[in-house]
Amino acid sequence: MRGVTRARGAVCAVTVALAAAGCGGGSSGGGTGGAVLSSSWGDPQNPLEPANTNEVQGGKVLDMIFRGLKKYDPRTGKATDMLAESIRTTDSRNFTIRVKRGWTFSDGEKVTARSFVDAWNYGASLRHNQKNAYFFGYVDGYDKVHPGSGAQTAETLSGLKVVDDRTFTVRLRQTFSGFPDTLGYAAFAPLPRAFFTDHAAWLSRPVGNGPYTVDSYMKGSRMSLRKWDGYPGPDKARNGGVDLMVYTDNNTAYTDLMAGNLDLVDDVPAAQLKNVRSDLGDRYINTPAGIIQTLAFPYYDKAWNKPGAEKVRTGLSMAINRKQITETIFDRTRTPATDWTSPVLGVAGGYKAGLCGRACDYDPAGAKKLIEEGGGIPGGQVRITYNADTGSHKEWVDAVCNSINNALGDGRACVGNPVGTFADFRNRIGRHKMPGPFRAGWQMDYPLIQNFLQPLYYTDASSNDGKWSNRQFDRLVDRANAETDRAGAVRLFQRAEEVVRDHMAAIPLWYQNGSAGYSDRLSDVALNPFSVPVYNEIKVG
Repeated sequence: MRGVTRARGAVCAVTVALAAAGCGGGSSGGGTGGAVLSSSWGDPQNPLEPANTNEVQGGKVLDMIFRGLKKYDPRTGKATDMLAESIRTTDSRNFTIRVKRGWTFSDGEKVTARSFVDAWNYGASLRHNQKNAYFFGYVDGYDKVHPGSGAQTAETLSGLKVVDDRTFTVRLRQTFSGFPDTLGYAAFAPLPRAFFTDHAAWLSRPVGNGPYTVDSYMKGSRMSLRKWDGYPGPDKARNGGVDLMVYTDNNTAYTDLMAGNLDLVDDVPAAQLKNVRSDLGDRYINTPAGIIQTLAFPYYDKAWNKPGAEKVRTGLSMAINRKQITETIFDRTRTPATDWTSPVLGVAGGYKAGLCGRACDYDPAGAKKLIEEGGGIPGGQVRITYNADTGSHKEWVDAVCNSINNALGDGRACVGNPVGTFADFRNRIGRHKMPGPFRAGWQMDYPLIQNFLQPLYYTDASSNDGKWSNRQFDRLVDRANAETDRAGAVRLFQRAEEVVRDHMAAIPLWYQNGSAGYSDRLSDVALNPFSVPVYNEIKVG
């Protein structure tokens, strides 16, 4: 889903008013909700429309204020029914979906079949320019609603039909056996009528159907969420709410945690990993997550996309000493990647240790030889672009460049290219302004191998930021999606992944654990397989 980032800044340590309002240490929520906790956060890149949020910070909020047809188990990641009473199909192409009774939005409106159909049609429309529109591309009629070029010629997806108040049907463009398991992703959330009738007001204070409601938001400072006492779901909030505090430096967030001004830091900065265990003891969490870090390439730049360039990219991969970097900088919170997915998937889910082969082994001599055979580094220098508003990116980018420079015997072969903020970084990526490789990360949207491959490498996919395109890869993904046997689908996806390897479409760096630290006010703190705190289960006091 979301490009992984942790963009935050200092507010609690310097703003007395916010501390008094509940930045850390004992604010209380209204009604029967109990005490409110404070947690580090970063401003979302975009307004919090479910189909327009594809990064971690906005995703955290959507996961708190919305519930969809499916929900991913906070411990196993398995997709289980939430608002779906049933999802039936006989051919993995035509689905009949029945919505449970008793669900409402926090403004009192009933959640119906139309709540989903209208939301999906909105998300798919070219006119609305939603970043997650691609996720509706499986549905019949998407080519009319969101054509690759020209104006849209239809307002709604022909593959969506409302049958009655609680039933709708979905017809896909091709068979896709994994389709039901994607429906826990936030892009597929239902939307109330207020979203459409007074869109500006809704954006200023989103209304959803999850265990929390948005109480207030001050960009650059804080978003306050409060427990919704009328929430009908089984996963009610066990606290009064969450104040998400904006940080642009997670070292400052960690300092605030230690000073008692913040309750939860959900990304312990690299500079603190050496002492976090002694600082926090059993209040430090380090658990596997469905996250991989990579280096992506600008394939819209002919210098990186010419014949032989795959040898240069593979050589750069072989010049990176992943083991040394993960041990010295990340202290057991990263594991060298040997494929393009995540061990969280398990073997049955598509993870295949070692699929990358020698291309991910540190081999300075082999790296230098391949780069020379490929015509050398474009322009004579690799510039790795990254956002500089967190402490850890600079450290590992510098380490990667040092490794490349040492392997090639050239102290200027690789340099870091910092961009001030995550928002600016993402905007440059969106405008295709990258001068060379750039930091990329992927946090799974749902636990399928398909999610680690198709959104990132399929031609014109939603998160294919480098614009890589390969017909063989696309064909294999199409075949895998059409395969009704799960094991058979996994094998086809792994063949597609081998195409990614053979062309080194992106350089896999390491699998990322989720890490967090919390105050002694909190209990029952855990991270889900997506590396996001399970906020609704946290107790305060």
